[in-house]
Amino acid sequence: MIAKREFLKLIEERRFKELFISWLGWNRYHGIEELLPVSADGVDYNMRVVAERNGLQVVTCEVDELPGNSVCRKIDARLRRQTFYYVCIFVVRGAACHHLWAVPVKSNERRELTFVEYATPSQADLLYSKVQDFAFGLEQETTFVDVRDSVHRAFAVNSEKVTKDFYTGFRKEHKAFAGFISGIDDGVAASDNRNKQWYTSVMLNRLMFCYFIQKKGFLNGDTDYLRHKLEWVRAERGENRFFDTFYKGFLVSLFHDGLNTPRHTPEWERAYGRIPYLNGGMFDVHELEREYAGIDIADEAFERLFAFFDTWRWHLDTRITASGKDINPDVLGYIFEQYINDRAAMGAYYTKEDITEYIGKNCILPFLLDRLRESDPKAFKPQGEVWTLLRDSGDAYIYDAVKRGYRSDWQSKIPAEIAVGLDTTRPGLLERRKHWNNATPEAWALPTEIWRETVERLQRCDMLLGKIAGGEITEVNDFITYNLDIRQFVYDLLRSTGDHLLVKHFYDALRRVTVLDPTCGSGAFLFAAMNILEPLYEVCIERMQEFHEANERLFNNELNEITNKYRSNIQYFIYKSIILRNLYGVDIMVEATEIAKLRLFLKMVAVVEVDRRADNMGLDPLPDIDFNIRCGNTLVGYATEAQLATDLGFAKDIMEDLANQEFKTRIDREMQLISQAFARFKELQLSQDIDQVELKHVKAELRERLSSLNELLNRRLHSAMSHGDYSAWLRSHQPFHWLAEFYQIMHDNGGFDVIIGNPPYVEINKTSRHYKLFGYKTVSCGNLYACVYERSEIISKKQSKIGMIVQLPIVCTDRMAVAQSMLCNRKTWLLTFDDRPGKLFDDLQHIRVTIFLTTDSASNIHTTKYNRWY
Repeated sequence: MIAKREFLKLIEERRFKELFISWLGWNRYHGIEELLPVSADGVDYNMRVVAERNGLQVVTCEVDELPGNSVCRKIDARLRRQTFYYVCIFVVRGAACHHLWAVPVKSNERRELTFVEYATPSQADLLYSKVQDFAFGLEQETTFVDVRDSVHRAFAVNSEKVTKDFYTGFRKEHKAFAGFISGIDDGVAASDNRNKQWYTSVMLNRLMFCYFIQKKGFLNGDTDYLRHKLEWVRAERGENRFFDTFYKGFLVSLFHDGLNTPRHTPEWERAYGRIPYLNGGMFDVHELEREYAGIDIADEAFERLFAFFDTWRWHLDTRITASGKDINPDVLGYIFEQYINDRAAMGAYYTKEDITEYIGKNCILPFLLDRLRESDPKAFKPQGEVWTLLRDSGDAYIYDAVKRGYRSDWQSKIPAEIAVGLDTTRPGLLERRKHWNNATPEAWALPTEIWRETVERLQRCDMLLGKIAGGEITEVNDFITYNLDIRQFVYDLLRSTGDHLLVKHFYDALRRVTVLDPTCGSGAFLFAAMNILEPLYEVCIERMQEFHEANERLFNNELNEITNKYRSNIQYFIYKSIILRNLYGVDIMVEATEIAKLRLFLKMVAVVEVDRRADNMGLDPLPDIDFNIRCGNTLVGYATEAQLATDLGFAKDIMEDLANQEFKTRIDREMQLISQAFARFKELQLSQDIDQVELKHVKAELRERLSSLNELLNRRLHSAMSHGDYSAWLRSHQPFHWLAEFYQIMHDNGGFDVIIGNPPYVEINKTSRHYKLFGYKTVSCGNLYACVYERSEIISKKQSKIGMIVQLPIVCTDRMAVAQSMLCNRKTWLLTFDDRPGKLFDDLQHIRVTIFLTTDSASNIHTTKYNRWY
């Protein structure tokens, strides 16, 4: 093990080749050390390979100044064509010791850059603790996976500890902040005041967003902008300038007149400095601010809150520092999920990334491949490009966990006392397998595995390799059946194809796919969908540019759209396209939807660097997704035009029938106008030079028309369901009319393409009777998750993919018979994460069932993932 003094000396003297080869046990690189220059934002970055181990390379690059997150992502996009995983060390010329380590880390199948920066040898102490994890002995045998996993473990962010520590303080500050708010239902205790608690969440969301962007320099270039302005306002008070609180005298104008206004007057900028226009709706006048004009917040609230925030380090990228108090948007997502977990009484629970990733990719990617097959059937013939790629892939698409310890001659390499039990034709099998319940050694085993499980897994590898090489896998859904890495396969297909039409057809499908989480919470499944779609957009755009360079007649329309519709960078365009075109969510809790939007916006801002010379500091306005992420009750409201027509079909006499027909005509006309307004609203947002005046006008018109239409539908539904007080009914039921809110998708597209999520687990007899009154067939199942599944069937198109986490009784109890019938009709893949799933009932034996066994809980799915048939 290298001593710290020697390590710091090597770091300071930039002797990275010696560090890795002589001290960490890596190897000399025998190829061409000078890689092709990588260009980003007009700057060439010359990379040099200084060491490698089993194909994972260490590269260095001298720079005049360390690149930011967005530039590193551009460099990464070029580097990974040559080496998908690496360690890249940026070295500042002329500086004694100022380096940035950039490492792509794979976590839950998402590949994300992680950074460690230091400017002095003492600051490199943290790095010293990291390099010990990927130091190897001279005689130690390793594979690429071993080296990659060692590097990734070293640079993994301990998000759980950060989340726990931050959330403990966050809850206290949230409670305290509410006590400083006045003007909202005064006289009601803050802890019992629902609107005051809601506005506290609104303000903390806004302020945390500002903390992120100020640390990047977007608020007048001041990384402590909010604290400095609070001090300035307090110092100026009493000198005929400020008589209001920081909230009334500064923040309200910063939010509404600054961050939410495209043009600022010179007078305004003298007080506030240079502030970008963000749009997005987050800093628009909130409905609570419209309802309560006298809101005020004491300065002490911000002094206390900023003191708490300032104890943490806020980054828009994934960065590790010695403080261990690093907050980035992903970590913040976990914190928000913990906050939203207070909804457990409503049957809502946090879903971990491994599960959202698994469900998302196995719904979204098969749907896209099915659309590609419709457009390009020749590629899916038995000898076509798709199945040829898989047949020639060897074990590339078998997960590393499944391959743990596998080699083609494994049967002759395992211990003799285990190998003796392989032959099932000889007598005395139980005696020969008496050691099979012993724990498997680490060299062969997944965590907690015994030999019986290890042997079964290795035999499964033999089976999978035989089917792949024999060309037996020729159906898209077989990727799910055999648990193959469909995500990497689709990426490789697009990366390697020489057929420009395949890329074109896939990109067309990519831009049109609609992904919905009908109970979205703070957006866990929507983020999984974004992480799945983003690299596909990226590789499609790269390939279209390559084809276009070879033949300028190809992809003119697609590339012109990209060129004309983004200012910041291509990554920003990709995120904006995904958010506006592909992602949709609904939740009954308004705070959850606001948090989901905030997290999506932070994802976009993270990929933009401040350019003070450019218009709006180089930042494209954020997309307004108020009409993509909606608040309402998924289960109450008119879902389809057919459902409304059925309701209007009941008439006591001819006069009521005529009135119903007139009502239907009016509704149809309004929905057409809303559809046109929404199409224009989205078109404006996807243009580069957005007409902000027209955008605000179209949004106001759209909001007004939707409000008017919903009022008509609500009145109609209320008269059918209840004769009680209308206002009380609205508050308790929160109706959401899918045919109105998403008319284009429901009418023009025939429903959503992909529906994923984690519906609430609530016994219906514990809720109000309105679900029974609304006529759900699955109400007899006794739990809301069955009703959410039924609703999803109604709002999805015929060829859609639905992936939901539901409780095991859906397939093994009599009361779930209605849901079981729906599952049978859909020919569903059932996935259970139960340790002891039990025997499935006879009526569903024709359904293909994939059981994913885990060592103790679903959270370990990525360490123990393999299939077993029942």
